[in-house]
Amino acid sequence: MAQQHLDRLTSIDASFLHQEGEASHMHIGAVLVFEGPPPPFQDYLDHVRSRLHFVPRYRQKLAVPPLETGRPLWVDDPSFNLEYHVRHTALPYPGTEEQLFLLMSRIASQQLDRSKPLWENWLVEGLEGDRFAIISKTHHSLVDGVSGVDLATVLFDVERDQQQTPSEDLEPWRPQPEPSGAELVAAGIRGMVTTTAVLLARAIGAATRPATSLGLLRDAFEGVGEIAWAGLNPAPVTPLNVPIGPHRRFAVVRQQLSEFKEVKDALGGTVNDVVLTVVSGALAEWLRSRGIRTEGLEMRALVPVSVRVKEPQNTLGNQITVMRGPLPVYIDDPVARLAFVRRAMDGLKDSKQAEGAATLAAVNNLAPPTVLAQASRLNFSTRLFNLLVTNIPGPQMPLYVLGRPLEDLFPVAFLPENHALAIAIMSYNGGLDFGLL
Repeated sequence: MAQQHLDRLTSIDASFLHQEGEASHMHIGAVLVFEGPPPPFQDYLDHVRSRLHFVPRYRQKLAVPPLETGRPLWVDDPSFNLEYHVRHTALPYPGTEEQLFLLMSRIASQQLDRSKPLWENWLVEGLEGDRFAIISKTHHSLVDGVSGVDLATVLFDVERDQQQTPSEDLEPWRPQPEPSGAELVAAGIRGMVTTTAVLLARAIGAATRPATSLGLLRDAFEGVGEIAWAGLNPAPVTPLNVPIGPHRRFAVVRQQLSEFKEVKDALGGTVNDVVLTVVSGALAEWLRSRGIRTEGLEMRALVPVSVRVKEPQNTLGNQITVMRGPLPVYIDDPVARLAFVRRAMDGLKDSKQAEGAATLAAVNNLAPPTVLAQASRLNFSTRLFNLLVTNIPGPQMPLYVLGRPLEDLFPVAFLPENHALAIAIMSYNGGLDFGLL
């Protein structure tokens, strides 16, 4: 049997592994609520099995080269067991949403087993109102929330009666043999050589286009400088930036996308600007409820931004950077608060931070794992931001799983060390669902 091609984690993917600790879990996920009775578990298992070929990495696990000769690699798991990853449970009577979100909280509190593919999927029966739920949990190193390509995505159908592929018609999956230690070392070295060659080719190409290249180089250096300056301008101290434990609590808020669009159409800006304005107002109320003065207080949100280039949309892995969005909790008037957020976000978009982040990512691809670990800790330092706020645009059409319509899609983010709150927002079919971890 031929030896499999070994894919090395990017520096961004590896940083999520380095960030993980006993209290800081680096998995993301979602709570998906469906109308109607749940499908039989075996039917759901077969449905997942029929879609796994769209996301082959979900049958792969981590392999770490000896002596830190390179970043980890993805390799086929010869012991892959679908029944381990897809689980079946039910809520106790009466099956309230509060009970569902308590279950999500418990699932989010447990780290994924790094000796196996880094994902779990739960079919949850017994939700009140003749409904059921699916809980997805995936390590951030496997897939990012901006590209949106993961198992939960490929499980959906756009038609209620879409034809399913019978499991007996599927070609059996045959894992490639696990690489030896020597092969892992060789793969790590090859990856470093390949990255160096790519950077060298870019340098040679730049030499043939001096005018264009000088402009790109200037933008990159200015971007790195802007990121460095942001690091020297720390986020304020708040009750959200304290040592955290491993346990999680999850809550949701339902909104309508049309209301956010109505505000941005009337007052300008984007839906994301309105979202950050609303989050700022909610945080201000929460801070004041704890007796904390908000005058002159501007909190900072870590806002993920995609730097994914044009490539096949089913490519897994993270190609994102982060920017610090303003949360002006000191501005009471919501119209004035939106105007401030809009100006600040426009300034970020016009800045060179994206080019700077791309440059740093390229440099990090050459960094040894120990250096990369230190850099990743700086990326999520409490000095830089107070909380994560990620807004993901979703499909504005009904989606189905085995003929059951999806009602709500609540995203679940992650909590870095010393960060007690993360807010993930996703639009779907006219709704705008907030997931607070």
